[in-house]
Amino acid sequence: MATKIFIDGSEGTTGLRIFERFEGRDDIELLKIPSALRKDPDTIKKYINDSDITFLCLPDAAAIEAADMADERVVVIDTSTAHRTTEGWAYGFPELSKGHRDAIRNGKRIAVPGCYASGFIGVGYPLVKEGILPADYPVSVFAVSGYSGGGKKLIAAYEEEGRDPKFDSARMYAWGQSHKHLKEMKAITGLAAEPLFCPLTTNYHSGMIVQVPLFTDRLNKKMTPEELRDFFAEYYKGEKFIKVLPFGADVEAGGALFSDACAGWDGMEILVTGNNDRIVVATRFDNLGKGASGAAIQCMNIVLGCDEAKGLNL
Repeated sequence: MATKIFIDGSEGTTGLRIFERFEGRDDIELLKIPSALRKDPDTIKKYINDSDITFLCLPDAAAIEAADMADERVVVIDTSTAHRTTEGWAYGFPELSKGHRDAIRNGKRIAVPGCYASGFIGVGYPLVKEGILPADYPVSVFAVSGYSGGGKKLIAAYEEEGRDPKFDSARMYAWGQSHKHLKEMKAITGLAAEPLFCPLTTNYHSGMIVQVPLFTDRLNKKMTPEELRDFFAEYYKGEKFIKVLPFGADVEAGGALFSDACAGWDGMEILVTGNNDRIVVATRFDNLGKGASGAAIQCMNIVLGCDEAKGLNL
């Protein structure tokens, strides 16, 4: 019997990408709400509770309201920021630990990580968990993303005919250090304080790089870049969604890495470079893949007990 799936917010960027990933799957029955009723609360509640799994692709307030409509038997997978640090919700990054994967597999409420947060937590969580990075380390995060991470409004601004020429250059933002991903970046990794976070978007559709610079003499265990690279390779050994690049991959690429290289791919690359004094750990992935819709589908596959990569591009 096919699993009944409802996407609340199916016309948004994340919802559309989730919908696309169901193409060709015979184990899924999509419940499609009539367009005229997609904002009617009673109709939404009916569709949520007629489903086995509901994806929420909504603004935070609407996601909270929709989650409250769901019966206990319905699995809710929320792609918004609303529940990522809420007690009782599994955090949808299964590679972090056996506990994270088990919580997704057995849970009824699953919060999909944010895109920037995924890139940071993918390296920050193992470093703190294994005692390499002190919890009180003054962490900085520098990241660049395609404009699709900003949702429909930003996509329209970049893609409209005769757009403002300012969009040809990098768009640096979140200067007030209040970005919505900061809360989970601190909470999930176990840091004592939120990182200093400097994101930017620029003139391409999707793909991102998240960089975390480290001073080796401030670590609990001073490591060479090669040793740190090997640490990540061992930590994520056997994880098909996480690819730790060989040390020196940046040099082989001519000393430059392009942030759109993983667009359309649903995994995450980890790269370590630098010297014995200063190291940069970076992640590269698709902000709409492992950073959003791809991660949501991976969580659903875990719930269903099928191949985690089913319907995804690895």
